[in-house]
Amino acid sequence: MRPRETDHTMNPAAPAGDAAPTSSLIDPKLAMGWMHTARFLTTAAQLHHLPKVDVPEIAFVGRSNAGKSTCINTLTQQKQLAFASKKPGRTQHINLFSLGKQGVTDAVLADLPGYGYAAVSRTDKQRWQRVMLNYLVSRESLSAIVLLCDPRLGLTELDEALLDAMRPRVQEGLKFLVLLTKADKLTRAEQAKVLSITRLNAGGGEVRMFSALKKQGVDEVAQLLWHWSHPEGLNPPAATDGPADVANVATATPAATDSPQD
Repeated sequence: MRPRETDHTMNPAAPAGDAAPTSSLIDPKLAMGWMHTARFLTTAAQLHHLPKVDVPEIAFVGRSNAGKSTCINTLTQQKQLAFASKKPGRTQHINLFSLGKQGVTDAVLADLPGYGYAAVSRTDKQRWQRVMLNYLVSRESLSAIVLLCDPRLGLTELDEALLDAMRPRVQEGLKFLVLLTKADKLTRAEQAKVLSITRLNAGGGEVRMFSALKKQGVDEVAQLLWHWSHPEGLNPPAATDGPADVANVATATPAATDSPQD
């Protein structure tokens, strides 16, 4: 794989600068407890059907079979919050999950359809590429992206095209994390090598190894997502009198009570 030219403007801070300083990191147990509050919010086949939210929204994207659903379920400690279809590439919905304790939504996770699978028609592929592109460039509440990648394949052309599409928003402050899933399939030496290569090709942002099976990187990713969703840090301002729900999430009634299979 040819290394991409690193554009330091994509990530104004160095890799360590995007994450909170070690001394101020939230306790992993608290971060995981926060992730466990995830609840299905709504699903939509079109971008304009998604409710508007005024809290940070973190999107999970990646090729089919990259382990996206498994990653979300592992982070939230819920077996079927995000469903993994037996037929990759068939789901064509954006699924939203709310996060927050005591009924107060303070972040939203967005599970986007997997891309790059050959079992769907070209028309469907092109339509969903347009939907995803529109989401990435125009979703106002989008504050961070988690790009899941099989480290045995590395960043594919489609992954790199997605990173290129994100570039203008990253320059404006959008956070992104390249998550190398299925790390248990690699030796430590192989992990070190793929981390180095991916950092060169990603052109900035965070890069982490992740294994749902071995729970590698789970705590660290939960901490990172918490800090991205709470830029005020560990000591948020005292709540003022007013509505309890800080998220102005429009009421959306999904077609089914469960999130569709991914």
